[in-house]
Amino acid sequence: QVQLVESGGGLVQPGGSLRLSCAASGSIFSINSMGWYRHAPGKERGLVATITSGGSTNYADSVKGRFTISRDNVKNTVYLQMNSLKPEDTAVYYCNAPMTVKAVGGVTTRNYWGKGSPVTVSS
Repeated sequence: QVQLVESGGGLVQPGGSLRLSCAASGSIFSINSMGWYRHAPGKERGLVATITSGGSTNYADSVKGRFTISRDNVKNTVYLQMNSLKPEDTAVYYCNAPMTVKAVGGVTTRNYWGKGSPVTVSS
Protein backbone atom coordinates (compact mmCIF):
# COMPACT_ATOMS: atom_id res chain seq x y z
CA GLN A 1 0.00 0.00 0.00
CA VAL A 2 1.40 3.35 -1.04
CA GLN A 3 1.31 5.99 1.66
CA LEU A 4 2.84 9.19 2.97
CA VAL A 5 3.63 9.27 6.68
CA GLU A 6 4.41 12.54 8.42
CA SER A 7 6.22 13.10 11.69
CA GLY A 8 7.71 15.92 13.72
CA GLY A 9 4.81 18.18 14.60
CA GLY A 10 4.02 19.47 18.06
CA LEU A 11 3.86 22.49 20.35
CA VAL A 12 6.53 25.19 20.16
CA GLN A 13 6.90 28.71 21.50
CA PRO A 14 6.97 31.71 19.17
CA GLY A 15 10.42 32.11 17.69
CA GLY A 16 11.13 28.40 18.01
CA SER A 17 11.84 25.74 15.41
CA LEU A 18 10.38 22.44 14.29
CA ARG A 19 11.31 19.97 11.58
CA LEU A 20 8.66 17.96 9.77
CA SER A 21 9.42 14.77 7.86
CA CYS A 22 7.32 12.86 5.36
CA ALA A 23 8.28 9.45 4.06
CA ALA A 24 6.70 7.80 1.04
CA SER A 25 6.48 4.02 1.05
CA GLY A 26 5.04 1.23 -1.08
CA SER A 27 5.38 0.15 -4.70
CA ILE A 28 6.55 3.51 -6.03
CA PHE A 29 8.04 3.92 -9.47
CA SER A 30 8.66 7.63 -9.42
CA ILE A 31 7.95 10.84 -7.52
CA ASN A 32 8.18 14.21 -9.20
CA SER A 33 7.37 17.06 -6.89
CA MET A 34 6.80 16.75 -3.15
CA GLY A 35 5.33 19.44 -1.00
CA TRP A 36 3.79 20.69 2.19
CA TYR A 37 0.41 22.33 2.61
CA ARG A 38 -1.28 23.59 5.75
CA HIS A 39 -4.81 24.01 7.00
CA ALA A 40 -5.31 26.59 9.71
CA PRO A 41 -8.57 26.98 11.68
CA GLY A 42 -11.07 29.03 9.70
CA LYS A 43 -8.95 29.05 6.56
CA GLU A 44 -8.64 26.95 3.44
CA ARG A 45 -5.76 24.54 2.93
CA GLY A 46 -2.88 26.41 1.30
CA LEU A 47 0.54 25.84 -0.16
CA VAL A 48 3.57 26.09 2.13
CA ALA A 49 6.39 24.83 -0.09
CA THR A 50 7.18 22.41 -2.90
CA ILE A 51 10.35 20.82 -4.23
CA THR A 52 10.94 18.96 -7.49
CA SER A 53 13.06 15.85 -7.89
CA GLY A 54 15.79 18.12 -9.24
CA GLY A 55 15.71 20.33 -6.18
CA SER A 56 13.83 23.37 -7.47
CA THR A 57 11.80 24.94 -4.67
CA ASN A 58 8.77 27.17 -4.35
CA TYR A 59 7.52 28.87 -1.16
CA ALA A 60 4.47 30.74 -0.01
CA ASP A 61 5.35 34.40 0.59
CA SER A 62 4.39 34.07 4.26
CA VAL A 63 7.15 31.52 4.96
CA LYS A 64 9.98 32.72 2.70
CA GLY A 65 13.19 33.18 4.65
CA ARG A 66 11.89 31.16 7.62
CA PHE A 67 11.05 27.72 6.22
CA THR A 68 13.28 25.43 4.15
CA ILE A 69 12.06 22.43 2.18
CA SER A 70 14.45 19.64 1.25
CA ARG A 71 14.26 16.02 0.14
CA ASP A 72 16.17 12.77 0.05
CA ASN A 73 15.36 11.05 -3.23
CA VAL A 74 16.92 7.78 -2.10
CA LYS A 75 14.73 7.62 1.00
CA ASN A 76 11.67 9.11 -0.77
CA THR A 77 11.45 11.59 2.08
CA VAL A 78 10.70 15.30 2.16
CA TYR A 79 11.51 17.62 5.07
CA LEU A 80 10.30 21.02 6.19
CA GLN A 81 12.58 22.96 8.52
CA MET A 82 10.54 25.68 10.19
CA ASN A 83 12.38 28.47 11.99
CA SER A 84 11.24 31.71 13.62
CA LEU A 85 7.78 30.24 14.05
CA LYS A 86 4.85 32.58 14.60
CA PRO A 87 1.41 31.94 16.12
CA GLU A 88 -0.07 32.36 12.63
CA ASP A 89 1.90 29.29 11.53
CA THR A 90 -0.38 27.19 13.72
CA ALA A 91 -2.08 24.63 11.46
CA VAL A 92 -2.24 21.00 10.46
CA TYR A 93 0.57 20.40 7.98
CA TYR A 94 -0.02 17.92 5.16
CA CYS A 95 2.53 16.23 2.96
CA ASN A 96 1.62 15.90 -0.73
CA ALA A 97 3.15 14.01 -3.62
CA PRO A 98 1.90 12.94 -7.04
CA MET A 99 3.42 9.48 -7.49
CA THR A 100 3.57 6.89 -10.23
CA VAL A 101 2.82 3.60 -8.52
CA LYS A 102 2.26 -0.05 -9.32
CA ALA A 103 -1.33 -0.84 -10.28
CA VAL A 104 -3.27 -3.75 -11.68
CA GLY A 105 -2.11 -4.19 -15.24
CA GLY A 106 0.74 -1.73 -15.04
CA VAL A 107 1.28 1.66 -13.39
CA THR A 108 -0.80 4.70 -12.60
CA THR A 109 -0.14 8.23 -11.37
CA ARG A 110 -2.12 9.44 -8.38
CA ASN A 111 -1.99 12.39 -6.01
CA TYR A 112 -1.29 11.27 -2.45
CA TRP A 113 -1.75 13.11 0.85
CA GLY A 114 -0.49 12.32 4.30
CA LYS A 115 -2.85 12.28 7.28
CA GLY A 116 -1.54 15.55 8.66
CA SER A 117 0.79 16.67 11.43
CA PRO A 118 -0.47 19.33 13.87
CA VAL A 119 1.80 22.28 14.62
CA THR A 120 0.88 24.70 17.41
CA VAL A 121 2.87 27.88 18.01
CA SER A 122 1.94 29.35 21.36
CA SER A 123 3.48 30.69 24.53
